[in-house]
Amino acid sequence: MTRGTTRRAMLGAALASPILSRGAAAQADWPARPMRWVVAFAAGGAADTAARALAADMQDALGQSIVIENRTGGNAVIAANALLQSPRDGYTFLVDAANQLTNPVLMRDLPFDYATAFMPITQISAFPQVLAVKTDFPARTVAEFIEVAKTRPGTVSVGTPPAAGMAHLALASFERRAGLRLVHSPYRGGADAARDIMAGVIDAALITTSSIRAPVAAGKARVLAVTSLQRVPSIPDVPTLAESGFPGFDLNDWNGLFAGAGTPRAIVERVAAVAAVSARSAAVRARMDPAGAVMVGNSPEEFSNWLVGQRRLATEVIREAGITLG
Repeated sequence: MTRGTTRRAMLGAALASPILSRGAAAQADWPARPMRWVVAFAAGGAADTAARALAADMQDALGQSIVIENRTGGNAVIAANALLQSPRDGYTFLVDAANQLTNPVLMRDLPFDYATAFMPITQISAFPQVLAVKTDFPARTVAEFIEVAKTRPGTVSVGTPPAAGMAHLALASFERRAGLRLVHSPYRGGADAARDIMAGVIDAALITTSSIRAPVAAGKARVLAVTSLQRVPSIPDVPTLAESGFPGFDLNDWNGLFAGAGTPRAIVERVAAVAAVSARSAAVRARMDPAGAVMVGNSPEEFSNWLVGQRRLATEVIREAGITLG
């Protein structure tokens, strides 16, 4: 069986089985018109790019177009509201990220409960983060970094994008578990932190693998570890923080696809099944691998269970570190 034949067979199974097995006659003709993905991030960013790559592949399989609508602002609450104000008929979905975990702790008077208002469909991708230092920083391992930081408490600066983002949470968790006192330098984006580590303005940065590529290529930064549970294929020789004395450490940037609560379960499962095939397609991988993204495409159950653990961890880190949006 050829690769093309295998892919067609997988898509056929993904498209057919969730609907037919449940006898959901009302959804048998879904999708009958174009779908809308409300993306909580600006066009051109990593999360938006991953969503567009996946959607382009999925729409070919589903036989209907997927329209991407970028709705930024309000710490992603505007995009979330746009979904929740739409019919729960399987034609409007939300692409969101760590705001699903952090907003309930960081923001007051939210108009909905993140844990119950949304149905997780699939994690689209993960963006592993790295702990990197400028080239003249006297550490080549995590253990050496900790040793230097402990001899210079309150003076080693580490940049993350942005305040209260996943990089900030990863840094706070590392700082707490290692018993360090670092100087946090928040940035608007990863490119800004990368620029300053290249210039030697900050001692270190905790940013994504894609953001650190330019400083490393220029010989201006050195990567000590990745924050994901597994090593990153694009930098296989770099250890994880979990390997470096912090078991279970797993805090990354990511994005995922959500439906509003009450969307027919058969449609949610069908979308997830097609997404799982598309996330592994050669076209999507060719577009996203160079950017350092790890495409996921897991099931609604797997994504939901993962979110429960990540929500608990994010809440704990934010409260213990006193992290705020300001």
